[in-house]
Parts: sequence; structure tokens; C-alpha cells
Amino acid sequence: MVPVEIDAIEQVPDAPAVFLIWPREDGAGQPYLGRTGLLRRRLSRLLKKRDTPSKILNLREVAGRIEYALTGSQLESTLLFYRLARLHFPDSYLKMIKLRMPAYVKLILSNAFPRVSVTSRVSGGASLYYGPFRTRAQAELFSGQFLDLFQIRRCEENLNPNAAHPGCIYGEMNMCLRPCQEVVTVEQYATEVERVSQFLKTDGLALIEKTSATRDRLSEEMDFEEAAKMHRKIERIRQILTLRDDLVCDLEKLHGVAVAQSAVTGVLNLFVIREGWWTGPVAFELNAGSASLDRRLRDAVHSAAASGKNGTASERQEHLALLAKWFYSSWRDGEFLQADSFEELSYRKLVNAVARVAKGTVTAAAPSERT
Repeated sequence: MVPVEIDAIEQVPDAPAVFLIWPREDGAGQPYLGRTGLLRRRLSRLLKKRDTPSKILNLREVAGRIEYALTGSQLESTLLFYRLARLHFPDSYLKMIKLRMPAYVKLILSNAFPRVSVTSRVSGGASLYYGPFRTRAQAELFSGQFLDLFQIRRCEENLNPNAAHPGCIYGEMNMCLRPCQEVVTVEQYATEVERVSQFLKTDGLALIEKTSATRDRLSEEMDFEEAAKMHRKIERIRQILTLRDDLVCDLEKLHGVAVAQSAVTGVLNLFVIREGWWTGPVAFELNAGSASLDRRLRDAVHSAAASGKNGTASERQEHLALLAKWFYSSWRDGEFLQADSFEELSYRKLVNAVARVAKGTVTAAAPSERT
């Protein structure tokens, strides 16, 4: 943060920034935190000398000093504003930044008979989280559709299996293994849960490959009617997978790199996501050193990824919310390259993304790539 005196506002750049206005006496109160696209104009309005009372906010009489940081993108501004709000307003920062938690499909593994639910909370318990989705309605639609492919329970009760249990409509329709009625053992139910887990972890690929193998075997056996059923099932699986939003995956595999403009000429900002945790910005100089662009990008990304992933479960949840807020917004700037791991990240595509951002050919809501 760059400090500046109240009477030196005219020297401040009229550029996008995040700023703090501190009270005159240290410890006299909390600072005023703001972000703007035109820093000098915004500060002039907040600190203008007024001869007559006005309903417009004016901090001239209480302001002691100013600190600011220029930002080169909406992403940088959003993340910096979040970090400063969390630091200076620990009790109200979520309300300040208007951060809405996105929805996830959650496979609850802590229960003897696991089930799936839709939630907006990411905890540190034994569960598999699949998301983040653009809206809760989209997560619920995907959850309802993909569960039709399996036979795990949909009830929310804590089961106490009993042969006299009345069961439910899903059991009657053969869409549930009916663990509540002791039709299957814990071990048999766990096998079906594992199929669900693999479906989510592989984005449906495990089920498609298994069903394709069954279809091919039936075709070789001349059982064309059953083979046609398997083919329709594959088409159904692919149709269900189209219900996912672009970011959606197993959160343990949510890795990526965002490339955005910097406030410094000749420099771009790299923001690294590791399992949902933000790291950065890493200032990446376009014309520094003799090493290739590919080599320098690899070093920068791996260095940032190694320093990420730390904090509480609630912080991770907030980082994921910030990612979803930026990525799904109409004002998204820069480019985002996503991969299941940093070893699988396509650096050729990353080099191309850096070139496009450097040339300024990327507009708001630019498309992302997933490798």
C-alpha cells in the first residue's frame, strides 16, 4: 500500500485502485475501505472541503492519512479488497464485500450409509465436494439427474436399518438399494457409493468407460438389443454432464491459473488456484531474463502453487466463492486455465493466454480453457 497525505491528493493517479482512509488519531476507529476505477476523483469527492452541510459522505474532518494500491484488473481489485476487509473488519467483512457462497453437490462420507446433498458450505469433514455451480438451482438439477444413474438413498434421515421400515417410493421403483430395510449390507452399499464417488471424481468418465465396455461386449455377443440400451445410457450420461457449469469438478482437483493485467507496464499478474485456494498475484515480467517464456511460467506457477493451500475451512470456502464470483460474472477480465493437476496444466495454452492478455485482446467474460 502506498501512503499519501490528505493535502497531496492531486498527486494521486486517476486509475483503478483499492484504498484506505485512516482517522487522524491512531486507534480512534476503523479505516474507510473502498475501491474505485478513478482514484483521484473518488478521493477528491470524499475529502473535499465543504462550506455548507451536505448529505454526501465527506471524511475531510476525520481523515488523517490515505493508503492505496493501484490494481490492473477486476480480479486483483476483488481479491485485495477481500483481504483488506477481512483484516480490518473481521466481524463484518462478508457483508461488506457482498460475498455469496456458491452451491456444491456433496457426497457425505461420514455416515455409515452415505448420501448426496446440495450445500453452500464447505467443511473439513469426510465428504466429497463437487462444484462450484453457478446457482443452487443448477446444482439441484444436476444432483437429481445424475442420481438416477445410481441406487444410493435420497432420504435425509439417519438410518437405523430395520426389516420393518416402511421404505420409500425410490425403493419401490428400484432406484435405491433400500439399506433402511436391511436389503443390503453396509459393505454392499459402500460398493455403490464408490461408483458414485468415481463418477464425480472423473467427471463421469469412469461410468462412460465401463458402460462403453459393456456395450462393446454385448455387440460382440450379437445381443444388439441390450447393446442399444447401453448406448442410450451413454448418451444419457453425456446429457447429464452438460448440466455442469464450467468450473465444476471435484474440489480436490480444482487447480488453475488466472492471467490478468497489472497496473505496472510490462508486467502481468498471475493468480494461482490450488484446490480452491487463491495465491497471488505473482508479478510476471514479460521481457525479463534470458529463459524462455514457457520456462519462466512453469517456475512462477509451481512456486506460487507450493506456497498456497493454507488456512481454515471457512477461508477456503470464501476463496472458492471469490473464484465463482469472478468466473461466472459478466465483468470477468483476464483468462483462466483450469486443470486436474499442475502436472497436467497445458503451458502451451498458458503461453498463448499470456500473449493475448499482454496484447489487450481479452475482453470481459473471456472464455476459459480446461486441460
